[in-house]
Amino acid sequence: MNRLFDLRAVIGGMFTLYGVIVTILGLFDTPAEIEKAQGVRINLWMGLAMLALGLLMLLWLRLNPPKPVETTEEEAPARED
Repeated sequence: MNRLFDLRAVIGGMFTLYGVIVTILGLFDTPAEIEKAQGVRINLWMGLAMLALGLLMLLWLRLNPPKPVETTEEEAPARED
């Protein structure tokens, strides 16, 4: 259950998704948008940075998964047979 609520998965997934969207938008910037950002393709660079951060978070989750929670008999709910 703790794997479901691991923040690395949520943050990694959101940054990866937003990174893909912003990178695609950055690939199709108009000259007016590039000029507005003082000649820098800011959407492209920030999209790539967000994509890299998201993928690093997911890689971290993959390489170091959360440990399962171990319950003792005192904490476990009593079962009636």
